Amino acid sequence: MRITIATAILLMCPALGSAQPPAKKPTTVTYSGCVAKSETATNLFTLTEGSEVYRLSGLDVRDYVGRKVEVATATPRRLVIKGGLFPSANVAAQAGAMDPSKAATAATDASAAARTGQLPEIRVRSIKPVSGSCP
Repeated sequence: MRITIATAILLMCPALGSAQPPAKKPTTVTYSGCVAKSETATNLFTLTEGSEVYRLSGLDVRDYVGRKVEVATATPRRLVIKGGLFPSANVAAQAGAMDPSKAATAATDASAAARTGQLPEIRVRSIKPVSGSCP
């Protein structure tokens, strides 16, 4: 009798596991960081989260400049790859043969270009201030 009950319980366990609905992917992703206005480009706002910097688009975030916020965004629908060599292929190929001051200037120019248009984008759906301070 005990074996029959144990067998019945074991046979029902896989059926119970498959009866659960599949887990849904989250529809929103949240980021927490500090909002800053670009010094070089007009109407460019960024969110700094640790060492990562993201370009903000969507809602107007002017009121949150210099404040720590939490930004909610929709999950990306497709993969977008924006690339390019950093620093440029010309600077990288010259390696040690280039004057160090010219290499530093080229790297600075490349990082400025990255700050203006090559940053990963967050399309803001909602934004709210959180406690904390920004450097």
